[in-house]
Parts: sequence; C-alpha cells; structure tokens
Amino acid sequence: MAAIRIGRASTPIEYGRVGSNSAKDRLVDELRTHALVIGRVTLTSGRNAEYYVDAKRAVMLPAGFRALGELVAEKARAWNATAVGGLTMGADPVACSALAAGADVKAFFVRKEGKQHGLQRRIEGPLLAPGDRCLIVEDVVTTGGSTLQAIEAVQEAGLEIVGVTAILDRLAGGSDAIREAAAAPYEPLTTIDDVYPDRPE
Repeated sequence: MAAIRIGRASTPIEYGRVGSNSAKDRLVDELRTHALVIGRVTLTSGRNAEYYVDAKRAVMLPAGFRALGELVAEKARAWNATAVGGLTMGADPVACSALAAGADVKAFFVRKEGKQHGLQRRIEGPLLAPGDRCLIVEDVVTTGGSTLQAIEAVQEAGLEIVGVTAILDRLAGGSDAIREAAAAPYEPLTTIDDVYPDRPE
C-alpha cells in the first residue's frame, strides 16, 4: 500500500471551511478534515482506489455526529420513518445519530449473519412491527453491496422501506442498484463531489 495521508493538514488539498452553517456543510467539512484518506487503498468491493473516505473518523466526533444526526433525523421526518438502521457496522453510528438528534424512531442494525444462539435474530434492537416504516442507512456507498444486504434482510422480515440514505456516495454505480432493490428513494447526504471535487479519475 502506498503512503496514506489523512485530512486537510497533511495533504496538499486545501478547500478551506465551507462557510455556511448548514448541517450538510458542517458534515462535508468534518469529512474533509477527518475522513478523507489520500493514497492507494483496496475498497470493500475489491476495487483499488487512490483515495478513501473513512466516514466513521468524522461522524464519531462531536461536530460530525451532531451534523449527521440533524440530517438523518430530517430524512426520517420527511419520509415518515418509524425505524432507522442498516447493516452493522457502517449503519450503527448513522442510526444512533438520528436518536441523538431527537428523531422519534426505533434504531436497529442488521447482522451480516443471523446469530446461532440466544434469540437468533438478524435484526437487532427494539422489535420492529409489520407497520414500521424503515429508513435504511449506510456510511459510505461504492457498489452498494452492504446496503443491499440490509435491504434484503428488512424485506425478508416483511417490513416496508420508505427511503435509503448514506453519509457519502462515492458515485461509483451503487445508487441504481439500491433504488431498484429498495423500490424507494435513495438520497445520500453527501457525495464525493462535495468532499473531494478535485480527486484523480
């Protein structure tokens, strides 16, 4: 792996503060500062890339978490969601941020595989009822594979999906697959164009 540099201070990329105090602009600024990794990496999809966005480094700090919570809670209200969650671990801080921001929802996470002991549940958290309206969340979308796993598990449980969101979409083709699988709107909170507009192709 090539040398990796993280954040604004250690790279020649200098965007400056976004300027607006909107939650989206604050989230973009936190992602640029803490989550943008410059250097060759292998993505979950197996693809190689010249940069990486480790969103958890930004949203598990106070400013990023607050901005994220505002945005996810807003999505939950807009789509009348009663539950927010997705595949662990990417979805965990996203769902919890909605609770912290005051969204009146149940937070849940989907295991990659069902437990073989205890209650053997695949969807963890408060019990979800057939009438629950689920907002599926993710941290970073590339091909959409993790999001598709969460969508499948929620649909198999007989639950309605009202929308899908992610902290950041890398604009690498995952959006179409997500929209088709969920049969619901998919609206990422930010894209790589917001966070790293001058990235190498």
